[in-house]
Amino acid sequence: MAADKAADQGSEKHEGSATGSGISDQEKELSSIALQAFMAGNYETCLQHLGGLQEINKDDYKIVLNTAVAEFYKSDQSITDSLRQTLNQLKNQIHAAVEEMDSLDDVENSMLYYNQAVILYHLRQYTEAISIGEKLYQFIEPFEERFAQAVCFLLVDVYLLTYQAEKALHLLAVLEKMILQGNNSNKNGKNEVCFSYSLCMQSGNNTNKDAFNQKPEGGAHIEVAKSKIHQYKVRAYIQMKSLKACKREIKSVMNTTGNSASSLFLKSNFEYLRGNYRKAVKLLNSSNIAEHPGFMKTGECIRCMFWNNLGCIHFAMGKHNLGIFYFKKALQENDNACAQLATSSTDPGKKFSGRPMCTLLTNKRYELLYNCGIQLLHIGRPLAAFECLIEAVQVYHSNPRLWLRLAECCIAANKGTSEQETKGLPSKKGIVQSIVGQGYHRKIVLASQSIQNVVYNDGQSSAIPVASMEFAAICLRNALLLLPEDQQEPKQENGSKTSSQLGGAENNSEIGEGCSSKSHEGDKFSSAPPSSPLRKQELEHLRCSILACSAYVSLALGDNLMALNHAEKLLQQPKLSGSLKFLGHLYAAEALISLDRISDAITHLNPENITDVSLGISSNEQDQGSDKGENEPVESSGKQTPQCYPNSVTSARTMMLFNLGSAYCLRSEYDKARKCLQQAASMIYPKEIPPEAILLAVYLELQNGNTQLALQIIKRNQLLPSVKTLSDIRKKPVFQPVHPMQPIQMPAFTTVQRK
Repeated sequence: MAADKAADQGSEKHEGSATGSGISDQEKELSSIALQAFMAGNYETCLQHLGGLQEINKDDYKIVLNTAVAEFYKSDQSITDSLRQTLNQLKNQIHAAVEEMDSLDDVENSMLYYNQAVILYHLRQYTEAISIGEKLYQFIEPFEERFAQAVCFLLVDVYLLTYQAEKALHLLAVLEKMILQGNNSNKNGKNEVCFSYSLCMQSGNNTNKDAFNQKPEGGAHIEVAKSKIHQYKVRAYIQMKSLKACKREIKSVMNTTGNSASSLFLKSNFEYLRGNYRKAVKLLNSSNIAEHPGFMKTGECIRCMFWNNLGCIHFAMGKHNLGIFYFKKALQENDNACAQLATSSTDPGKKFSGRPMCTLLTNKRYELLYNCGIQLLHIGRPLAAFECLIEAVQVYHSNPRLWLRLAECCIAANKGTSEQETKGLPSKKGIVQSIVGQGYHRKIVLASQSIQNVVYNDGQSSAIPVASMEFAAICLRNALLLLPEDQQEPKQENGSKTSSQLGGAENNSEIGEGCSSKSHEGDKFSSAPPSSPLRKQELEHLRCSILACSAYVSLALGDNLMALNHAEKLLQQPKLSGSLKFLGHLYAAEALISLDRISDAITHLNPENITDVSLGISSNEQDQGSDKGENEPVESSGKQTPQCYPNSVTSARTMMLFNLGSAYCLRSEYDKARKCLQQAASMIYPKEIPPEAILLAVYLELQNGNTQLALQIIKRNQLLPSVKTLSDIRKKPVFQPVHPMQPIQMPAFTTVQRK
C-alpha cells in the first residue's frame, strides 16, 4: 500500500568554513550574508556573494560546492546533471573517497559525501547511497544537529526502500533521542550552529520545507520531524507485519497529521494487512487526493498510488477482474505523469535535467506492469500476462519469482485442452481421433495422448521472448540460478505488491541497485524487487515450485533425462508440500517410462507414496513473523486458496493407479494392469474417469481379443461396465476435478496404443 516516500529535494550547503583558522573578517561577513540570502530563497544575491568569496579565496572547493548548490536551487532543482558533474569533479579534485573516510580529519568533506548520497538516492542507486550514509553515520558525533538528522533521515528512507525495517527502527530511535535532546538544548539556549546548510531530508507527502529551513530556535521543524518519525515507524512495522506495534503508531500518526492523504493511505495499508479489505477501500476513498501538492513538488503521483492500492486490495479479495481494471487505471495515471514530465524537459541531451530532481522517482511503470502481469495470470490470460511480465523483467531481471511467473505464462499458453478440462463424461474427442471407411471396413482411429517431442516455437530460436515451452525452460533455468545456495523452509506466493513496496528501478542506465539479488541483511533475506524480499522459509517452496515446473516443461520438450533430474531433486527437498510431492513422483515415473526403466517407474507410481496433497502453505506460515493483535476482527475476503489437482488423497491415488496400469501394460502384465484399473474405477465416480484411462481399458480388451467389449467401451465412453454398479452406490463423488490456479498441470497418462 501507499506508504509515503522520501523526496529529498536537494543538497547540503556548507558556507566557506567560517569557523576555520586563517579566515578574514571580510570572508566571514560574505559567508554570513550568502547564507542568509540562501535561507531566504534569494539565490541570485547568494550567488553574487559567493562570487565575491571566490575572488578572495580561489582554492576553497567548498565555495564551488555552495555555488553549485545555489544554482541548483535557483533552477528549481532541475539541473541534476550539472550538480552531479560538479560533485564528481570536486571529489576527484580533492581526491576524496568515502571508503577512505576513517577518522575525524575527513569529516570536513561530509557535505560533499552527503550530496552524492542524495543524488544516488534519487537515481535509485540505493546500495551506494547506503554505503555513503552508513559511513557518515559512524562520524555523526561532531555534526551539527540538523545535519545529523538529515543523514539519519536519508538512511531511514533508503533502509525502508530496501526492506531493512529493523535498521530503520534503530535509526528512528536515535533520531527521537536526538530531537528530544535538541529541544532541551534550544530551551536552555545552548544550541550552536556548527555547519551552514540548506536542507534536511523530507519524507512522505509533507512538503513543508520551510519548517526545516527555520532557525534552530523555532519549534516547527521539531514537530514536523516527530510526525515524520511516526510515519516512518508505521512503514517499518508494516514491512515487518508487526500489527500490534503498527496499531499504536497509527494512532500517533492520525493525532499529528489528521486525516491527510498520507495518514489515510498508511491506515488503509494497515487494514489491508489485517484482512479488513472493505475498511481499507473505505479509507482510500475517504482520502482527499485532490489536495495533494502534485508530483512536480513531491515526486509522488498520488492518483497512481490510489488506483494501484485499490487493485492490490481487490486482488487479495479474489476479485481479479476488478483488480486488473484498477491496475490499468494506475498505469494510465503513471503514463500521463511521465508524459507531463517529458514535455517539461528543456534539454533532451541531459538525461536527468529539465525537471525537479524529486520527479526522478515518479515513474512506477515497471512495478505496475508486474502487478498487471500477476493479475492477468490469475484470471487465465497468460499471453497478456506474458507481455506485461516480459517488459518488467528487463528491469527486475534478478527476481527469481518473476522468471517463474514468466514460465507459468508459457505453460498456461501451451497447455493442452484435453487435460482434465472436460466436465461430466469424458469427451469422445479425447478418445476417438477419426473414423475411416464404412460398413465392414469401418475403422476407428484412437487419439494419441503423448505430449512428447512437440515443437512449440515453429523453428524460432528458443531465446526469443515468446510464450513457448522452450522459452519457459530458459526462464526456469534463470530462476534456479538466481536462488541462493542455502535454502530452508517454505515460501509464500503472493505476486501483487502494494505501493509502499514500489521502490524498484527505472529503465535507465542508473538502475541496477534496485535489482540486486544480494540481501542487505546477510542470509536472512533474498531480495526480489519489486516485491518484498524472500525469507528463508519462502525460498524452499519457491525452489520446489521451480523444480516442478522444470520437470513438466522438460517432459513437454521430450528431454526425459533432464525431467528425471528435476523430479528427483524435487523429491529430495526437505520442505516439500504434498501436492508437489505427488507431481514429483508422477513426473519422475513419466520420464522413467520414456527411458524404458519400467521397474523404477513402478516404484514411483506406488499409491502408498501419496499421503498428503495439501499445498503446504498454512495461514500460520503465511503470517509468520507477524502478530495479528488481540481481539481484532478480520473480515472474510471470500478468496479461496488455489487447489492443486487432485484435491484429495483418494483422487491422487486413483491417478497413480491409472498410470501404474499403463506401466504394467508396457511389461505385458495385463492382469495386474486390469486390477489397477478396477481398483481405481471403484474409488471414483464414473464421470471423473479420464479419457486416457478409457483408452487403456480398450487396449487391455484388445489384448485379450475382446473386440466387441472394446467397441462397447468406446461407444458408451465408460470404463468397465461391470464396475458401474459399484460406483453408482456412492452417494456423492469423492473427487471433483479443479483446475489449479498455478499452471502446474498433470502430464498426459502413459498409455500404449494399438499397433
